[in-house]
Amino acid sequence: MTGHELREFPDAETAARAAGAFMASRIAETISSQRQCAIAVSGGSTPWPAFRALSAMDVAWDHVSIFQVDERIAPDGDEHRNLTQLDECLGSQPVHIAAMPVTDADLDAAADAYAAQLPDRFDLVHLGLGPDGHTASLVPDDPVLLVRDRLVAITEPYQGHRRMTLTFPALDRGDLVLWLVAGADKRDALARLLAGDDSIPAGRVTAPRSVVMADAAAASR
Repeated sequence: MTGHELREFPDAETAARAAGAFMASRIAETISSQRQCAIAVSGGSTPWPAFRALSAMDVAWDHVSIFQVDERIAPDGDEHRNLTQLDECLGSQPVHIAAMPVTDADLDAAADAYAAQLPDRFDLVHLGLGPDGHTASLVPDDPVLLVRDRLVAITEPYQGHRRMTLTFPALDRGDLVLWLVAGADKRDALARLLAGDDSIPAGRVTAPRSVVMADAAAASR
């Protein structure tokens, strides 16, 4: 079980700016010691202000590789794609974004190909948290929760889309996990995450260090 360091902020905007600054600091620290930084980032609705804040900071982008934690099975440029939003936030920077190949005809083969690109360790993994306790595209009752022999897998339909997602063994390659959580609808799930409740998918993610940045609406008990 991972212990979590909770940092509470008055609102979602402040939490997002703090998350952007935290990611920039982690990237700089990693590059100074090993010249390259590999991070994995998730999507949803919460993280984009944080990535816009990060984009405006002084980051050695040419030393950074970004991998996707999860992605909807949808055409290139689709508004529901995490990559569409990520490109909007960071596309002006000279950063390598390894996009999940979700438009390939053979999705299982595409998942294996993406797994082959993953580093042995991630210097930072960014995750969100759903009201139902899901993280990445690891949602309650999906068979992909039980996958231990693959780093990347394809989910069942969820909110209108199947997804390609990193599995728990891939997420566990993270040396540091940053959770960004906002909204009163996340309050119960966040309390369970902080309590180490592994009955929710998010509670099964482990890392040597875990920092949770949450707004007051999510963090209030």
